[in-house]
Amino acid sequence: MMKPTDKPAPVRRPWWREPMVWLVIGGPATVVVAAIATGIVAWRGADPLVLDAPAVSAPPSNPALAPALTARNHAATPH
Repeated sequence: MMKPTDKPAPVRRPWWREPMVWLVIGGPATVVVAAIATGIVAWRGADPLVLDAPAVSAPPSNPALAPALTARNHAATPH
């Protein structure tokens, strides 16, 4: 017979029945699945390489854009 001060024995459950285990495993597992999905999307939807950059010979219509266009063209040319 149990006394009123006695505590019942804790119920032992298998590890996969514990909710906290799935929180600990679920977070990293979700990140791994998302990273693989992102890699697949990036691989299949990759833009083609631009091997021959178009030359811009005409001056810009707006002189205020000249520094930006010059920097863009410099960044696009092979070194």
